[in-house]
Amino acid sequence: MKMNRNLYRAFLLITFLTLNGLILYGISSIWSYLNTGADRKTMLHLPAQLTSNYLPKVNWSPLNNDGRPMELQTLQELERDYIKAWYVKNNALETNNHYGVNDYYTDSARVKLYKVLDHNKANNISVKTTTIEHNPILNFYSADGKLAVLTDKNVQIQEQVFVDNIMLLKRSYESSFQAMLLLEDGFWRVRHLVEIENTPVSVSKDQSIPQTVLSEIRDIKGLNYYPRENPWNMFGKHFQDTVIDSDFSKIKSLGLNSIRIFIPYEGFGKTTLDTDKMSQLQRTMDLASKNKLKVTVTLFDFYGDYSLADWTLTHRHAEKIITALKDHKALQAWDIKNEPDLDFKSRGKQNVLSWLGQMVKEIRKWDNNTPITIGWSNPEAALNLTTELDFISFHYYRKPKDFLASYNALQDAINNKPIVLQEYGYSSYDGIWNAYMGSEEDQANYYKEMQTMITNAKLPFLLWTLYDFTEVPDNVVGRLPWRKSQQQHFGILDNQGNLKPAYQEIIK
Repeated sequence: MKMNRNLYRAFLLITFLTLNGLILYGISSIWSYLNTGADRKTMLHLPAQLTSNYLPKVNWSPLNNDGRPMELQTLQELERDYIKAWYVKNNALETNNHYGVNDYYTDSARVKLYKVLDHNKANNISVKTTTIEHNPILNFYSADGKLAVLTDKNVQIQEQVFVDNIMLLKRSYESSFQAMLLLEDGFWRVRHLVEIENTPVSVSKDQSIPQTVLSEIRDIKGLNYYPRENPWNMFGKHFQDTVIDSDFSKIKSLGLNSIRIFIPYEGFGKTTLDTDKMSQLQRTMDLASKNKLKVTVTLFDFYGDYSLADWTLTHRHAEKIITALKDHKALQAWDIKNEPDLDFKSRGKQNVLSWLGQMVKEIRKWDNNTPITIGWSNPEAALNLTTELDFISFHYYRKPKDFLASYNALQDAINNKPIVLQEYGYSSYDGIWNAYMGSEEDQANYYKEMQTMITNAKLPFLLWTLYDFTEVPDNVVGRLPWRKSQQQHFGILDNQGNLKPAYQEIIK
C-alpha cells in the first residue's frame, strides 16, 4: 500500500512538472513568434536579403531639408526601405502577384498598384523592369520622425512589356518621382509615389579616349594568360605570385608587351567580391607592372544571365573591380565579356546586346580614361556595338588561308577604330582523338603563316596561350575527350615549360 502511495505521488509530481514544462514551452514559443512577427525580415513574403537581389546605384544629394534634421542611420533605413519598395513593385509588375506589396506600401498606395496588377493579369500583360540609378533629394522630415518626403530625380529605368508572352515594347528612359513615406512598425512604407516632370542632366558628349591611349592598343603584342598548373582557376587557394612573376618574365623575354586575364563572375563572389582574390588580382597587376607588361582585364568570365533582374548586380561587381584598378599603371583596357555572342541563341541576341550596351555606359561613369572592348568569338560577331566601343576585338580559330578576307571585311566595316586579334592559336595535340594528325611542327607552321599576315597588317594580337595544360575543367569545353585533349595543347611551351617550335615563330 505504501509503495502504491509513493508511485502515485511520483506520478503526480512528474505530471505536474511535465505540464509546467509544456506551459513554459508554449509561452516561450508564443513570445518568440510575436517577436519574430515584429521583425521586418521575417514578416516579408520575399527573401530577407532583398539588397542581394537588387542593387541600383543611389546618389543622395547633400541633406538640406525642411523640418527636422535626419540622422545618418535614419537616412540609411529610409534608403533601404525605399529601394526595397521599388524591388517589390518591379517584382509585382513582372508576376502580377500582390505578394509583398503590403509590407512596403500603405493602404492607399497599394490599392492603386493592385488595380494595375489586376488589369495586367486580366489582359495577360507582364512588365519586366529594373532601375539602374536613383538620385534622391530629401525635401522634408517631420518633427516626430514619422514622415519623409523626397524627390527622386533622373531615375534610369529599363523596361520590357509583354502581351501574351510576346515582347511588344522595350525601352530605356529616365523619369523623376515625388515620394512620401511613413514610418510604421519601425520601417518606412511608401504613401505616395508620383511621376513628375523630368529634367535631363546635361552630359558631356566628348567621352572619347585620347589618341595617346589608343596608340598603346595599336601596339599590343601579347597573349592570353593562365598559369600552367591551375588554368581557369588562377585566383584563390592555388594562387602563387612567384610562379606568375616567373611567367611574366618569360612573356617579356618573348618580346611581348601585353597579357589578357580573366575574372570569373561567380568565382569572385558576384556583388560581394572575395577580398583575398581581389588582393591577388592587385598583386597580379603589380607583377605585370614590374615586368613591364600591360593588362587587358576581362570583367565577366563564365557569366550568362543577362536578364533585367540581374543587371544591377553585375553593375556592382564591375564597379568594385573598376574602382579598385582604374588607376593602376599596368591597366591597358577593360574587356567586358568573353565571347558573349555564344549566348545569343540561348539567351536572346537583343538581351545580350542590351546588357553589354548598358555595361559600357556604366563603366564610363566609373572610368572614362581606359579603353573598353568586348571579346567577340569571331570577326562577324565583332560588327555588333562598334560605335559604343573604343576598339574592336575578335577571336579567330579558323584556317589561316581565310584570315585576311575576314579581317579586311571587318576593317572596312568599322572605319578607323583599332582592331585587336584577341585570341588565336593552334593545338599541337597528336593523339588518338585527332587521328594522330596534329604535331608541334604543324603548330609552328600555323604561327609562321599567321604571324606573317599579322606583321604585314600591323595588327595588334594576343595569342592563345603560353602553356600546354595538364587539366582542362569541364565547364570550359565540356566533358568530351576530343575537345579537352585539343584544348590542352595550345601552348607555345609544353606542360613542363619546355620550348615548342612555335615559340621561335613568335619571337621573330
